[in-house]
Amino acid sequence: MFTDMVGYTALGQRNESLSLALVEEQRKLIRPILARHNGREVKTIGDAFLVEFTNVLDAVRCAYDIQRAVREFNIPISADRRIHLRVGVHLGDVIESQGDISGDAVNVASRIEPLADDGGVCITRQVYESTHNKFELPMASIGMKSLKNVGEPMEVYKMEMPWSQAVSKEAPSLPRERIAILPFANMSPDPTDDYFADGITDEIITTVAGVSGLSVISRTSVMTYKGAAKRLGEIGRELGVGTILEGSFKKAGNKIRITTQLIDVAGDKHLWAQNYDRNLDDVFEVQSDVAKHVADALRVRILSPEMERINRKPTESTTAYTLYLKGRFLWNKRGIEDLRQARKCFEESIREDPGFALGYVGVADCCIILHNNWALDRKANLENAEVMVAKALELDPSLAEAHATRGLVLSTQYRLSEAEEEFKKSIELKPNYATAHQWYFGLLGNLGRFDEAHAQIEKALELDPLSPIINDNYGDYYFFDMRDYEKALELYKRAVELGMFSAHGYMSLAYGKLKRFGEMRKETAIMTNETKDLYPRGEVADQAYFAWMEGDREKLRRLLPEVEAHLSETGWNNFLLAMPYVYLGDKDKAFELLERAYAENDGTLTGIKVSEFFDGIRTDQRYLDLLKRLGMD
Repeated sequence: MFTDMVGYTALGQRNESLSLALVEEQRKLIRPILARHNGREVKTIGDAFLVEFTNVLDAVRCAYDIQRAVREFNIPISADRRIHLRVGVHLGDVIESQGDISGDAVNVASRIEPLADDGGVCITRQVYESTHNKFELPMASIGMKSLKNVGEPMEVYKMEMPWSQAVSKEAPSLPRERIAILPFANMSPDPTDDYFADGITDEIITTVAGVSGLSVISRTSVMTYKGAAKRLGEIGRELGVGTILEGSFKKAGNKIRITTQLIDVAGDKHLWAQNYDRNLDDVFEVQSDVAKHVADALRVRILSPEMERINRKPTESTTAYTLYLKGRFLWNKRGIEDLRQARKCFEESIREDPGFALGYVGVADCCIILHNNWALDRKANLENAEVMVAKALELDPSLAEAHATRGLVLSTQYRLSEAEEEFKKSIELKPNYATAHQWYFGLLGNLGRFDEAHAQIEKALELDPLSPIINDNYGDYYFFDMRDYEKALELYKRAVELGMFSAHGYMSLAYGKLKRFGEMRKETAIMTNETKDLYPRGEVADQAYFAWMEGDREKLRRLLPEVEAHLSETGWNNFLLAMPYVYLGDKDKAFELLERAYAENDGTLTGIKVSEFFDGIRTDQRYLDLLKRLGMD
């Protein structure tokens, strides 16, 4: 059995403290019910439960009792504090290992749970056949359903609740001008055209986001719904949007067909629909036309400068544009090889069209991420990023993406006041660009301007609520800026659930500060095992890290020289290595390492002002001098 809270992600973005409180309430409510029905709580996954039963009838009765108890709990409670659950139950064999369970049966249960209504229970045919003559409530088939990662469609049933006729069918009020553009389905005969379908989605998001009267959800969040078997109303509630645009893309040679439909979530009705049969060369006109029709359908006025940008072609070369889309598809994956291949695509795109500004931004984005996130060829990558983004702005001074990337480059070069101006300019040109708000948040947080930083990360989350990196950055706000490790831990967990593997490392750090050392070691082991090929001496660094967090100074002193001798093989850097030396009181060594980080243009060095790990050197003149050189005094 899987249970899941309806709308939890969206609530977490609007009111995090309330969402966490409701999770605790539902756990208190559900756990005694599990015990009464002999259910074994395998684990919780954020707001969800995974439960195992030895008897299928127990599972079905437990599912009903959970929804009945939730309904009774909600009656005297104000609407904003009510719990909303879905439950899915499947019958099948599982594989058990160290208390956890896995296998196809678990996967199926997780896939049918989202098909349940708010307050409802869905079951598979296997469960239905085992219980329909033994359970009191009727079950109604909702048809054959194709489930993700399940080979054949399965028949799914829903439990007919006795109170279902009394439930109000009125849809929640959601802002119509807040819109999600879902991933366009690739209908091409060639499945490798997936990148083009994703690229069309990205570009329509970008074009529609250029209309200031609309609030457009960013690509990271909408891409989580690619191939998902969810109702539009459910997606609307999860993202907090009143309007959804969906469509499909088909390419055959130089011919394309794009279908689109704009849907009002609350009324479940079409506002506009259109089919486009065009040549590939005409794809830009399609994107512009979609943006205009969306604005018109939602009665939003497009300002003159916005109309000019919407109508402007980024390039006359279809080949250059196709290469750019492929590059963005790879860049969004963020792996080292993905970034290298993306850079090749962007470089080929500007060889095809030397006047293609977005192609230069793409190259710059690859270089700055390889420099900042992967510490590869730092000097060359930083220089290339600076040159490429300057060329993009020379070609198009009003390109918001270029201003945001230049802001990140300037931050890495410690030119912080100039970086701030670039972030502001990017946001002015494109208020819906979540990445600009996210990167600006990082700068403001490092400067200690916490209220402003909080406003920017909140805006980034509003625009991209399911982005793993933005949720992770929100965790950084609570960890480094607020020093609230419990809240930081919840957000790092959310980032992991959304697919950000590296957030396991931040979870480990939060557990360390909370002195939950067993969980700290477990999270660290997950990271080390996964990155052992990249960092073959990661275990040495882990031992030093454990000694540091657990207060074993003697062991820490013994291990740190070995970590330093093989620094590039441990996953650490000079800035990180300076922290335990501050803890040991060896300020001279700490400053030696900080100076190395400064010489390398290590962008993480700008976190020194707010990181508690440097509290021990705040009054040292060398620290004050370093802040001055960083532009942070």
